[in-house]
Amino acid sequence: MKLIAASAHSTGAEGLDLGFSQKVIELANTEDPRALDLAGVARIDLNFPKFTDGRAYSQAFLLRRRLGFTGELRATGDVLIDQLVQMERTGFDVAVLRADQNIDFAQRQFDRFRGFYQGDAVTVKPHFAREGEAA
Repeated sequence: MKLIAASAHSTGAEGLDLGFSQKVIELANTEDPRALDLAGVARIDLNFPKFTDGRAYSQAFLLRRRLGFTGELRATGDVLIDQLVQMERTGFDVAVLRADQNIDFAQRQFDRFRGFYQGDAVTVKPHFAREGEAA
C-alpha cells in the first residue's frame, strides 16, 4: 500500500498523468458505489470523516469484489496508522494519512502483519486453499 502525507494529497475531479486526463471520483461515505458509472474512472477517493466511521471499508469491498473496479482506491480523511492493514485487506491501494500521523511508523504496520489465514478483497482464497501455489 502506498502511503501519502496529508500535505502531499491533491484532490479534484480530474487528475493528470503523463499528459492523459484521468477521471477521479470523490465518493462520500453516504453514497452507494453500485450507482456509479465506472467507465474511464482511474481513481476513487473514499472518505473516512472520523476514524470510527467504517462505511468506506464497505464501499471499497463492494468496488473491488462486486463491481470489479481495478483502478486506484484512495483512503482520505481521518486515516490513522491503526487502520492501514484493514484498509489494504478491503481493497485500498493508497492511504492519505492524517496530518499528525508519522509515515515511517505507518509503514511498520505492514511488517507486523505479514500474512492472514482468511481471504480478503485482494486475496480471495483462504490460506489453506493457497498452499502449494506460487507466491
